[in-house]
Amino acid sequence: MSRAEPKLSVSNHRQKGAGKKGNREVSKQAAGKATAPATSLVDQPSFSLKTSVGLTTLFVLAGVVSYWPTLMQLVRTWDREPDYSHGFLVVPLAVWFLWLRRASFPGLGRSSPLLAVFLLSMSLGLRFLGDRFFFTFMDGWSIVPWAAAVAAALGGWPLLRWSLPSIGFLIFMVPLPFRFEGELSAPLQRIATKISTTALQILGQSAFNEGNVILLGEEKLEVAQACSGLRLFMSVLALTYAFITVIARPWWEKLMLALAAIPIAIVSNSARIVVTGLIYEYTKSESIRRMAHDSAGWGMILFAAAVFGLLLWYLKHLIVEEETVEIDSIVRRAAV
Repeated sequence: MSRAEPKLSVSNHRQKGAGKKGNREVSKQAAGKATAPATSLVDQPSFSLKTSVGLTTLFVLAGVVSYWPTLMQLVRTWDREPDYSHGFLVVPLAVWFLWLRRASFPGLGRSSPLLAVFLLSMSLGLRFLGDRFFFTFMDGWSIVPWAAAVAAALGGWPLLRWSLPSIGFLIFMVPLPFRFEGELSAPLQRIATKISTTALQILGQSAFNEGNVILLGEEKLEVAQACSGLRLFMSVLALTYAFITVIARPWWEKLMLALAAIPIAIVSNSARIVVTGLIYEYTKSESIRRMAHDSAGWGMILFAAAVFGLLLWYLKHLIVEEETVEIDSIVRRAAV
């Protein structure tokens, strides 16, 4: 009996220790459950690649069928309006932006269904408001949250964040609202008329303006026919967005590009009017005049791109970074 008592005491001691250890583990698990963060729209459990592809396919098929009339209307607008002809380049450029960012591609298979459904609901809401209040431009704008929903369904928040520059660029394929364009184009046309008249006079032409009409010899050049005012700004703004997305420059240089977008648009608009006026002055051929008018939109995009390039070159040489070298390091390298 005397030998058994120590064994009993040891076993009791072990049971007590095990009980305390189990209690500590239970308390840790309870504390972990109490402090676990709630799942949000952008922080959800990962799904298999098969589930992500299936959900994405469903969203894409439903979107293509639903947006087919909208896309056909956009294509007709790009083909009919020279100032919106840049719309044909929006999707290829958006894909190109993704290719440039391929080094940071986060991968697929981490679908976020709640985030995808939320973005899809935003798209449906824009379409409903556009149909309810006759805001036809909202139908085109709703493509942006729909594309974001597809990205969230395929790769979750990491893929959506990676593709946001390209998704945001899609807004530039939608024409401006008619009322917004009408209210702002008039003052911009007046500014362009005065600048163009002055430029033509400097070039030796007998140009005078009456309102938005430039009297150029025997020709009457209406600014509303030479350009569409605010519409050209969409092309220039899209070009600015592309420059800011592509170039690897300091933030202040990108800010300068954004601030220069409106002046560059005004200069491009005025250059378009001047070139059109010179063509109308020196040729009577209707085919040449028509060709010049139809190609003016593309020409002004290239002109604005050249101006942006000159601005980037100037900003690069505006501030020259100097390398500071300590005297001690020079002495040590010379001694070696």
